[in-house]
Parts: sequence; structure tokens; C-alpha cells
Amino acid sequence: MTDTIDTRPSADDVNELAAEAATPGSLFDRLGGTYGIAGAVDILVDRLFANVAVNANEAVHAHHGVAANAPGYKFLVTAWSIEAAGGPKCYPGEDMVAAHDGLHIDTKGFDAVYKEIAATLSFLDVPEAEHAEFMALIEKHRPEVVDGVHLA
Repeated sequence: MTDTIDTRPSADDVNELAAEAATPGSLFDRLGGTYGIAGAVDILVDRLFANVAVNANEAVHAHHGVAANAPGYKFLVTAWSIEAAGGPKCYPGEDMVAAHDGLHIDTKGFDAVYKEIAATLSFLDVPEAEHAEFMALIEKHRPEVVDGVHLA
């Protein structure tokens, strides 16, 4: 009888790999890594799905109005945020233009999401420097998300 060696990575191994992949002192690290970002996104997505201003857009509401979409959306937003903040490459979704194509998001809609992100970071007492840095990342993608802006 031979002993089988379990070569699957443990949770500790995965966390070590994620920590090694992140730039030391990166925004990813300062936001609490994967767990900190995932916790924030969990709260954020619940708020976005309930936000009247965000859901005034019929195409957005069609997605947010299906509760079963929340877990997948949380996964994608978490993975995108991890990468955008300097963590490991893990986002499997489309680029921001393709991901928002057909949603007809206007400036008012983008601003509603932007404000909800800022409110969530404030609710979680994210320090001002990290709050501002993350919001700058979001603002940087405005032209890719707002309908027609990336075409100009």
C-alpha cells in the first residue's frame, strides 16, 4: 500500500501566493487584501442592487432586479477590484467597455454608482488616502463605462 501525497494547495498556500503577487504597500494590501476587498464588495453590491438612482436605468435594473445575479456580480467586482488595486491577476471578465456595452450608462448613472462606492468605503472607515486612491481608479474608468464617451 502506498501513501498518497496531497499536492493540492491549501488555503494558506493560496494566501501566500496572493500576498507575493501583490506589490508591497499596494492599495490591494492597504485595503486588506482579498478578504478586505471581498467584504467591501459584498456590502457594495447589496447597496447597488437596492439603490434607486442606480436602478433608474432600465438595463441596469434588469440585471440588478434578479437576485440570483448578485453572487456572480460580487465575484466579478471583487476580482476586478483586486486587480485594479494592484493585487494578483484574477479578473476573468470582459474589459470595461465590453462589460458595460448595451447598458446605456450615462453620467448620472455613473455618478450614482460612484457615490455608492464612496459611501461604502466611508461606511467601512477606509482611511482617506486609500479611499481617495480607490475612487481615482474608479474615475479613471468613467470614459470606458459611460455610454458613448469611449467612442468620442
